[in-house]
Amino acid sequence: MELLKQLTDIQSLSGNETAMRDFLISYFEKNSHYFDQKPKIYSGDRMQDCIAIAFGKPRTAVFAHMDTVGFMVKYGKELIEIGSPEAKDGHILTGKDEKGDIECTLKINKTLEYAFNRKLERGTELRFKPDLRLEGDYITSPHLDNRLGLWVSLKLAETLKNGLLVYTCGEEHYGGSALKMARLMYKKFKITKTLICDITWITKGVKHGKGVALSMRDVTIPRRKYFNQILEIAKKSKIPYQIEVEDSGGSDGSELQRSAYPIDWCFVGAAESNVHSPDETVHKDDLHAMLDMYKLLMEEL
Repeated sequence: MELLKQLTDIQSLSGNETAMRDFLISYFEKNSHYFDQKPKIYSGDRMQDCIAIAFGKPRTAVFAHMDTVGFMVKYGKELIEIGSPEAKDGHILTGKDEKGDIECTLKINKTLEYAFNRKLERGTELRFKPDLRLEGDYITSPHLDNRLGLWVSLKLAETLKNGLLVYTCGEEHYGGSALKMARLMYKKFKITKTLICDITWITKGVKHGKGVALSMRDVTIPRRKYFNQILEIAKKSKIPYQIEVEDSGGSDGSELQRSAYPIDWCFVGAAESNVHSPDETVHKDDLHAMLDMYKLLMEEL
């Protein structure tokens, strides 16, 4: 889990994903000789902080978002949310400004505030303090959403023959970058099939240890014909899975559904409890089922 620890240690809140982008580009440059297929990296100012990694002749794309939830210093000691973090009095937050490293405490009065031994600069970004824990059958840490999605994509890259890995920004705070990447994906690679490599929620219908979740719907609904194609592949495998049917939540898939291009998408991901908190928890078996399912789907689709 050393790679996962590296990913959780990197701060990349929505709107400021440059550090994660740089890490991923460096990771692919340094490790490509270990992969079965040498990838080609697409990045640059026109893509802002998004990245696309192409293997062979891509037929299907995997989308994984690089950003996390957190907080931003407003005026005085007041904080405002980035995305929808689960804020509780006493949570430890970390960040950095021009005066140095920050480790402060979240305080909830009439507003969200920070407690620290000096005033923080306006606009400073704060997140839950990194704390990766492996406890029995479970992985617990802040920001497993979507550090686990990134981890799965990087492990998938080791054996991927044909495919496109797309890394997006801002998913936790109104989204938008998946739409931009849809144009590159469709125009350059003629890809119309996508998988959303992200982490979903434990609910009354989706449980720990029951396999990777294949989402039939959340706030949006993927095309049933495409979902059924994925479901048939999953049924023929020995990989544990569970079908998710919810009426809330969203992902980069929601953005792709609004695209002007004929792109199919399906959310495929492990489920976590304690969502958007310092104690996000995922069952190890579900994570491994997620990776196995991605390997299979990228071969079959």
